[in-house]
Amino acid sequence: MIDIYTEKRESKDWILQNDLYFNLNTSNEEMSQYEINLIQQVDEAKLTPDKYIETKYGLGTIRNLSSGCKTLLNIVKHPDKVVNVEECGPNVLKIIFTMDNIKIYMSRPSLFDIPDDVQIRFNDSDIVTGGRGYNAWWGKEYERREADDL
Repeated sequence: MIDIYTEKRESKDWILQNDLYFNLNTSNEEMSQYEINLIQQVDEAKLTPDKYIETKYGLGTIRNLSSGCKTLLNIVKHPDKVVNVEECGPNVLKIIFTMDNIKIYMSRPSLFDIPDDVQIRFNDSDIVTGGRGYNAWWGKEYERREADDL
């Protein structure tokens, strides 16, 4: 199940600024082979043992990863937190929506492929399945927002 929250909250259990949180926290943690593979998959970067990344553009630090990659690693490393995914492109969202037992924040829908069998719970309430359920929920949400003048 993926929990999606659509209203922003200020809380220590929320990561709203992914780059900052990653640079101060996640980047200092050891990366598992799974996480190293995600870095390769998303940014086509190879993580060296001393936390540098090798890309087609040259050598950089782990802090030079894309915002989408940092967001993905924040989700994997901190599954107890609600993570803002609004800076993620379709390539990263596609990976996120194959995961289970994660919590994310998005205030608007994004277009990307969602597996048919993924279970999504919006705002601790409505449970939908797959891309059709996701799109139908957002359609109703926009009708509600329009009715409420939001």
